[in-house]
Amino acid sequence: MATRTASSLSASSTVEDYLERILELINSKGYARVVDIANSLKISQASVTNMVQRLDADGLLKYEKYRGLVLTTAGETLARNITDRHHLLSDFLTLLGVEEQVIHHDVEGMEHHISPETLRAIQALTETLQRQPVLLAKIKKLSHAH
Repeated sequence: MATRTASSLSASSTVEDYLERILELINSKGYARVVDIANSLKISQASVTNMVQRLDADGLLKYEKYRGLVLTTAGETLARNITDRHHLLSDFLTLLGVEEQVIHHDVEGMEHHISPETLRAIQALTETLQRQPVLLAKIKKLSHAH
């Protein structure tokens, strides 16, 4: 049952944003607390507490009031997939010469609404362009000409 719930939750961009941020905090600070998540996402601690309790109930993290939280294996796997997707899209747009501010905005919108098939195509294209600088230069020139 938890697997079905976790997979249905994965469709929620809010849940993905939380998991991605929690993993970032754990990787950078060694822990994630409600106050850190709230500050990072610029939302109230009460909202974070509600979501964290939901994620706990759905088996994506373990939460102890006043102590902080840890991701479960399922939660960490989902968070890493979200992070990988984010990095791939950022790398792809960076490779094409898109401005950093535009990349940030576009990736935040794209990362939650892109199919695995499209991600695989973008990954293959990114890897190919990294190995073919002449082709990459042509594409950049064409995309910036308009």
